Amino acid sequence: MDTRPTVSNPAPEHLQFNCTGCGKCCNGHHVPLTLHEARQWTADGGQVIVLVEAFLANGLGLPAEQREHALRRSCAVPCGSSEAFVAITFAAFNPGACRNLNADNLCGIYERRPLVCRIYPMEINPHIPLRPETKDCPSEAWDNGPQLIHGRQLVDPHLAELIEQSRRADREDIRSKTLICQRLGITTSALKGNGFTAYLPLGEALLRVIDETAAQPEATLAPWTLHVVEPSLVEQLQAAGAQVHSSAAEHYTFIAF
Repeated sequence: MDTRPTVSNPAPEHLQFNCTGCGKCCNGHHVPLTLHEARQWTADGGQVIVLVEAFLANGLGLPAEQREHALRRSCAVPCGSSEAFVAITFAAFNPGACRNLNADNLCGIYERRPLVCRIYPMEINPHIPLRPETKDCPSEAWDNGPQLIHGRQLVDPHLAELIEQSRRADREDIRSKTLICQRLGITTSALKGNGFTAYLPLGEALLRVIDETAAQPEATLAPWTLHVVEPSLVEQLQAAGAQVHSSAAEHYTFIAF
């Protein structure tokens, strides 16, 4: 049986790709990391940004067709008299060029680069189709080279396994990431589809709590709050019993969509 993932519509039915080495994908992108990669990135002196979004148990904030995938990569936490499902992304903070990008546009940690870098230009989220026009790659990258997609199926089985490895880490890391967040004082999330709350924890603190959480993985989950600005959404969330506030604290930024 062919277990390679089928690429979602409206992705091209056939697609080839050949990296041109332009380095654009290594500039201005916060690269999602597994928990192990986040620890390694921080230990190497890099900054990790924490991005948090959530939806309620009643589905508010989540399109129905995405519910199964979202549930797999989220953690249920108390939120007022209700329950929220938080999805947490630890990412390499790259507002400019990646700290590992050399002057010749080659990766300085190529042999141990993050999973997402190995998977590029494919998407991790099965609900986001691969569309060349949304990528930074020049048009010639798509004009020749090995086949990437054929008949809406991913051609390379190794690449398919890397994608599954990334999704599996998303599922397996989520409770630990939730505990790490609350130990860092991160307990406010945006509503999925409405934005993110973004945090930049100090490296020493992040390393310490990652190790503390590995030693105490069964700690109790703390209550969370949702950051929402729009009055109509606030009303809906409060009616569902969620704890909501609309003004950002000093230790995080609200990134609205």
